[in-house]
Amino acid sequence: MNWRQLALLVGWLLLAAMPGRAAEYRPLPPPPPVGLSADWLIYKPGQNRLTLYLAGYHQPSRAYYQWVSLQPGQPTVISFTALQNLSLFLDNQLVFTAPEAGSYTLDLARFVPATGLTAKHLLCVWHPTTPPAYASFVDVEPVPVARSKHAVAPLLPQERVLGYHNAYVCFLLLLGLLYGGVRVTYRPGFSRIYELRSFLNNSADQDFLIKPTATWLNLLLLVVFSLSFALLLVAVHTSLQNVLILRQLFNVPESAIVLRVLLYTGLVLAFVLLKYPYISFMGYIFDVLPLVTVQYREFVRTILLIGLALPFVVIIYLTLNTAAPAVVLWLSNGVITFLLVATVVRIALTLHRKSSVLNLHLFSYLCATEVIPLVILLKLIVF
Repeated sequence: MNWRQLALLVGWLLLAAMPGRAAEYRPLPPPPPVGLSADWLIYKPGQNRLTLYLAGYHQPSRAYYQWVSLQPGQPTVISFTALQNLSLFLDNQLVFTAPEAGSYTLDLARFVPATGLTAKHLLCVWHPTTPPAYASFVDVEPVPVARSKHAVAPLLPQERVLGYHNAYVCFLLLLGLLYGGVRVTYRPGFSRIYELRSFLNNSADQDFLIKPTATWLNLLLLVVFSLSFALLLVAVHTSLQNVLILRQLFNVPESAIVLRVLLYTGLVLAFVLLKYPYISFMGYIFDVLPLVTVQYREFVRTILLIGLALPFVVIIYLTLNTAAPAVVLWLSNGVITFLLVATVVRIALTLHRKSSVLNLHLFSYLCATEVIPLVILLKLIVF
């Protein structure tokens, strides 16, 4: 070995011993997730770029964007609720237009070129007049990939408005004023309804159940109850906006908080008031008309008493929604479930004192007037 070969060997040894120069294993970056994410973008004309959309901070837009990673040959099926004429664009190419309001499913992967590689594509959701229900866009089969820390948990409603707290606070103040005004004006009747001891006392039950139901006191309290229930639905159970029949009958935009609260108040009040002619009709069919009035009075008293907890749930929503939205939703579901189930149980116990519920005829009547509506409401609101 001459000196040239020796110098070359020493040079290679020094080069291999230098830090950062040795061969090292570097894993490949993970493939981009396939499917939708929880982050939506809006276009800012002044900045000429797409900006992350924050509900409650930005004004609702008629067009929402999202970068979607798609792989040809791998189906990426999404489901969504659409109003008539809602359009979907992929890389500025029109791929879908809703012929009518309804729920739809669409495979985005069939609109991308067959290159065999996963690539990002710009998805645009646009409606000519109304802000689209962007939160209703979900993967039909969730892809097992890590979501961002801002992703919405599967338990949470599909659409959650984080802003508009001032409107909720104003409605809470209005509820307090209404309860206070009714209590001052109708003090004896108010105490009779909201006294827990008389509610649990059998003899007091009979005294209350023989008093008239169609009074100004009961009507005002039903309006206040409907307002508190509607406020809770608008604040927490915002996924009701994606129910097809509600969207077809009442097309209320996301930003119209006051209008949505008033709309839900009317719906809840109409349900409570129309329950009496409904159970009267069913009582005529089942030949239990003497029990109809007692049943309705027990229904009104129970929902009014338990309904006192609804404004407190809204207060907890305003306090903990940002830090623990899942806790707020669980609490709201629990209170609503208790309200609905306790009402049915209380009615069954009251009617059982008049006539045995074990009688198949009366049991069938209770199923038609209480149990079936209970299942529908639980399915619609809680589940």
